[in-house]
Amino acid sequence: MDIAKLHAATVTATLNAVNAYAEWAPVSDLAKSGIIHGCGVLLSAPDFRFHASEFFKFVSPRKRPVDASASEFDQAMSSIFQTLMNVSREFLYRSGSGAVSIDEGEYEFAEYICESMVSLGSYNLQSIAGDSTLLPLYLEQMLGFFQHFKFAIHFQAMNFWLVLMRDLMSKPKISTHAAADSSAVSSKGSGEVENARKKTLSFVSDDFCGAILDTSFIRMLKREKILHETAISLGALELWSDNFEGKGTFSQYRSRLLELIRFVSSYKPLIAATKVSEKNDTIIKGLLLSPAPTQDLAVMECMQLALENVVNAVFDGSNDFAKANAEVQFALCRTFEGLLQQFISLKWTEPALVEVLVHYLDAMGPFLKYFPDAVGSVINKLFELLTSLPVGTKDMSMPGARHARLQTCTSFIRIAKTADKSILPHMKGIADTMASLQREGRLLQGEHNLLGEAFLVMASSAGIQQQQDVLTWLLEPLSLQWTQTEWQDKYLSGPHGLVQLCSEGPVMWSIFHTVTFFERALKRSGLKKANWNSENSSTPNSTPLNPMASHISWMLTPLLKLLRGIHSLWSPSVHQALPGEIRTAMIMNDVERFSLLGEGNSKLPKGSLTVTDGSKVNMNKEGYAEPNESDIRNWFKGIRDSGYNVLGLSATVGDSFFKYFDAHSVAVALMENIQSMEFRHIRQLVHSTLIPLVKYCPLDMWEIWLEKLLHPLFVHVQQALSCSWSSLLQDGRAKVPDVHGILSGSDLKVEVMEETILRDLTREMCSLLSVIASPPLNTGIPSLEQSGNAGRLDMSSRKSLDTVASCSMVGFLLKHEGVALPTLRMCLEAFTWTDGEAVTKISSFCSVLVVLAIVTNHAELIEYVSRDLFTSVIQGLSLESNAIISADLVGICREIFVYLHDRHPAPRQVLMSLPSITPQDLVAFEESLTKTSSPKEQKQHMRSLLQLATGNKLKALAAQKSVNIITNVSTRPRSSANAPESKVDDGDVVGLAAIM
Repeated sequence: MDIAKLHAATVTATLNAVNAYAEWAPVSDLAKSGIIHGCGVLLSAPDFRFHASEFFKFVSPRKRPVDASASEFDQAMSSIFQTLMNVSREFLYRSGSGAVSIDEGEYEFAEYICESMVSLGSYNLQSIAGDSTLLPLYLEQMLGFFQHFKFAIHFQAMNFWLVLMRDLMSKPKISTHAAADSSAVSSKGSGEVENARKKTLSFVSDDFCGAILDTSFIRMLKREKILHETAISLGALELWSDNFEGKGTFSQYRSRLLELIRFVSSYKPLIAATKVSEKNDTIIKGLLLSPAPTQDLAVMECMQLALENVVNAVFDGSNDFAKANAEVQFALCRTFEGLLQQFISLKWTEPALVEVLVHYLDAMGPFLKYFPDAVGSVINKLFELLTSLPVGTKDMSMPGARHARLQTCTSFIRIAKTADKSILPHMKGIADTMASLQREGRLLQGEHNLLGEAFLVMASSAGIQQQQDVLTWLLEPLSLQWTQTEWQDKYLSGPHGLVQLCSEGPVMWSIFHTVTFFERALKRSGLKKANWNSENSSTPNSTPLNPMASHISWMLTPLLKLLRGIHSLWSPSVHQALPGEIRTAMIMNDVERFSLLGEGNSKLPKGSLTVTDGSKVNMNKEGYAEPNESDIRNWFKGIRDSGYNVLGLSATVGDSFFKYFDAHSVAVALMENIQSMEFRHIRQLVHSTLIPLVKYCPLDMWEIWLEKLLHPLFVHVQQALSCSWSSLLQDGRAKVPDVHGILSGSDLKVEVMEETILRDLTREMCSLLSVIASPPLNTGIPSLEQSGNAGRLDMSSRKSLDTVASCSMVGFLLKHEGVALPTLRMCLEAFTWTDGEAVTKISSFCSVLVVLAIVTNHAELIEYVSRDLFTSVIQGLSLESNAIISADLVGICREIFVYLHDRHPAPRQVLMSLPSITPQDLVAFEESLTKTSSPKEQKQHMRSLLQLATGNKLKALAAQKSVNIITNVSTRPRSSANAPESKVDDGDVVGLAAIM
């Protein structure tokens, strides 16, 4: 060692050279040459230990060979295990004794060693799986690292336990995870793997599992969320902090802890049940003794997540709980029953405490599925908690009461899902209580709707007749109010009526809740095959009627009036006459702006609730205060979100929608003010309403519905997108209508928002075209293989466009010039827009256009495909953003030339117009095509020609070559997760695309 110090530079250089070999040189050779032993010796030298530890970090995850050298590999790895375990044993002893001070450098070195130990166990545990002495010692040390008070060391060890438990708990037939997730017990043969699995599991004792759970529970806390007194009680234990670097986000870390909790709970359910019960008991007793329990809820909120995952793991069905022996069932029942009774006995009325308690109750849902006797007491407790909170928000002494009430009602939905049929006997009791609370004015409409949604969940498991009865019971009262002409005449007859409506809170929110509940009813009432049998159908092949079919008729007419009125507010003539408060409400709020910018502080107000359908609406002031601009904005958003969804979901019902509603009325409501709509609203309309309408429209209804809806849409959107993209590519600003009126924020942020909005609408329109080109909507288009040999289609096999249009939606659109022209223009322009995702979506539509040109005799289409589309696709290949779809674009070029060059001069003319091609090149290309009928080989010829003809200027093809380049990663920085990505010159790419 002294000699090494005298020649420090030489030793360091040697270690660097050795590390370069560690990732690829045969491990057996590293052992035979003494390199492994030498690096192990240097681990005890402070001057060289970090360089030496790098060697073990590189060699530890090496893959076990499958040839005869496997035994030598195992021996070498076993020696590495012993070397690192010797270092670990000394560190854990010194760190745990507390008698010796350890500096930060030693903790950092321990983290390096722990990282290598994790790699060894995750990839090469099979090397010591047969050693009954070494394996348990290794597991004990990894547990010591996991329990260590230093967060960085614990974090490394967590990865090992997660990989190990995932691998050990996986079933043998599906135990082939990806490399890092499957090598804890590496495969040598199915029988040997299973034996190794069982042996390793035998060493993961009850004490090990208990310690893992105890550590996981306490580390679910975040330093910034706990009180100072709680932090002091934890002593030196380092909790997650936002100051940590290279560890991802707290939510990612906590989700991994919860996954580990689930695996351990599946393996040792009794241990997990006992541990989580004891921990919750301690926390609850502490809160009961606390003078201000609401100030220290972080611990209980974290333990609710732990309880939820333990209960899910024990009762999720995969553990065959019903087949467990009676003693285990009884013990689990007794433990969770005791915990449940403790929750029920709590007399908390503070809104914050009530919220936590209802989350604990719905976390017990899977337990209630197997023990239905406890369901009644849980339901009674939820109603007790609901009624303990004031109904209105005028009582400012309990500011969080409204939100707590909504969370309590939402818990009924969660329990209805997880408790399954155990809750069915209590449906009448719940209905009676709901009716009683409504009569007494102690249940708001939004709360009633949440409980009604819970009923829909319950009914879905009770059978179709029960489902229909529940829908009738819930929807009939709504239909009586919704179909009254008085409110429609008053509020929906024109913009002035909507302005008046926005000043009347109770009516406004009543309309909102009617629309949103109908939306949830449509979502919850989709047909389930299990609920249908032969007695539900008049004939064996008949399609059962959707249980919502009889209800959409009364909902949609007023809804269309409402949406038409909201759309009209954006038209210039109406907008300028609106009150200032409503005009302000029509502008994006901070939450929407943060979302567009990708910033993380887009928090909703406390009263905002994310309900089960994912929508977020602030209902704090429902029915009690005159709406302000924030409430009106919320209402506009909620009606638009749910209204578009109702229309789209109604289309899935089929004939009840398309054959009994007036297509003209729907088109007027949705398209009358399309030119005044903001891009984000058009995108939402396309996504939620128009795509389902197109997808589910019966073939015999295309003529009635599609042209009326799609003509105004494509005419306006094609022009709007063309203008915005031209502005973005030439001036660097997209100039979309959505950001008008936004005064705050830097110019750069406004530019980013504009571009994001533009790209979102572009991609959604391309998605619509992709749906239109989908195979189910184009059954009349034959494949090219069916049509004949390449380039030799029989004239007699060609059809008229009219013939194909009868069973092809793309063909149908081409027949209608008003829709076809803007659509075809958009296809050409999309290839010039720097958005590879949009091109990926629209390429399928273009492919169908090519096939239609090939199999029909439509002269204009052949001209368009042979000249315009061929040119645009080649131009698209000049953009690096299209590299991801370049193979498909080359395929389109190949089909155009192979099948159409003999029918139209344009394909040859387009190729000859390229800057670097010669007539001889084209002749040689055509000769190469005649020598093969393989589409793959022909695509390669086309690719080569395009690169030659453009002087290798097609960036999409050049970029594809750079994929999967292997680089020497031995010099990567330690915190590689934070290393900046290499930048690639995007040439003419503008704006967001340049940094994506």
